[in-house]
Amino acid sequence: MPLTFADVGTQSIIRKVGGGKDIKIHLENLGFVVGAGVTVISKNLGNVIVNIKETRVAISEEMANKILI
Repeated sequence: MPLTFADVGTQSIIRKVGGGKDIKIHLENLGFVVGAGVTVISKNLGNVIVNIKETRVAISEEMANKILI
């Protein structure tokens, strides 16, 4: 399921990162790689704030839909 469906505060494991080559590279640079743990901190106004590798990152809902958990 896409990251946008994850419950706030629940840790999940990334299973797949979709999208085009540029988007995949951008997400990998932010730490979104297969097998990484990710926790949704909050969802606001189309943005998703997550905790990944002990860092908080804000991504758009569109990008979060490309990350499968």
